[in-house]
Amino acid sequence: MATSHYFRHNVRTEQNLYEDLIVESLKFYGQDMYYLPREVVHKDFIWDDAVLSQFNYAFKIEMYIENVEGFDGDGDLFSKFGVEIRDAVTLVMARRRWNSEIKKYENGPTDITDREANVYYRPREGDLIHLPMSHSTFEIQKVEDENPFYQLGNLPVFKMRCEKFEYSDERFHTGVEEIDDMARIGSYQTKLKLTDFQNGTGFAVNDRVFQQNNNYRMEGTVVDFWDSDQEVYLAHTGASDNEEYKTFVAGNRIQSMNTSVNAMVQSVDGLQEIQPGAPGGSSDDIPSFDVSAFEFVDFSESNPFGDPI
Repeated sequence: MATSHYFRHNVRTEQNLYEDLIVESLKFYGQDMYYLPREVVHKDFIWDDAVLSQFNYAFKIEMYIENVEGFDGDGDLFSKFGVEIRDAVTLVMARRRWNSEIKKYENGPTDITDREANVYYRPREGDLIHLPMSHSTFEIQKVEDENPFYQLGNLPVFKMRCEKFEYSDERFHTGVEEIDDMARIGSYQTKLKLTDFQNGTGFAVNDRVFQQNNNYRMEGTVVDFWDSDQEVYLAHTGASDNEEYKTFVAGNRIQSMNTSVNAMVQSVDGLQEIQPGAPGGSSDDIPSFDVSAFEFVDFSESNPFGDPI
């Protein structure tokens, strides 16, 4: 026996009213956040993993944080390898707002849209969400698009289960300074000592520079330039032939791809992590576990079950 034709569960006017209330509630109780679609630059087809990604767009949209008492997850873990932050959060976004603010870019660049249809149908796993309120960035692990489950015959929201994003040399060119600074603070950098500038006195931050060597070309992005010391810090460096273990060479010139400024490389310091208090970083950039651990962990006792070291 079929359901009664006197009652309907998918009345369009009721669906619209329900969706209006959700959108209004998210605007009242939600937070402005940035949605960052991931663009895979280089993929490892053996392990089916994105080796290199970049984020060129940041869409501002309101979302609701379901976690009212703090982030979920395992919290902060202290180990002999350092501090590991395993925060998690569940975010709610209105489907209508998604369609009006992000899906409308369906005719945008194909490198950031759906691989087949060039449409943002829904948020994607692997994309990022930046929370300006907590100055933190989370990676989408799972998108629940059927919760609540057809209460009025439709699906008005997306629920995104996210975990704290761990920076691994991705490139950020979103135009939002707080987001783009992740590449400057978290990336490994190559320091070049320069001399004999031509067509200018220095390089600008975010400039792409290159050095043509005998059989390969090195490229990198300027994250800091110190005029007084004539030192430039480069991130995202690599050779044109994608081979490893190649770097910039002292005695050859580097040149900006954006301008005609070029300089001679006097010396090269290998790949290094930016250090607190060093040129190119401040004491607030990266907390040093090696230093702060001694303030609350007693390392005086060695192996209590064996011979003293």
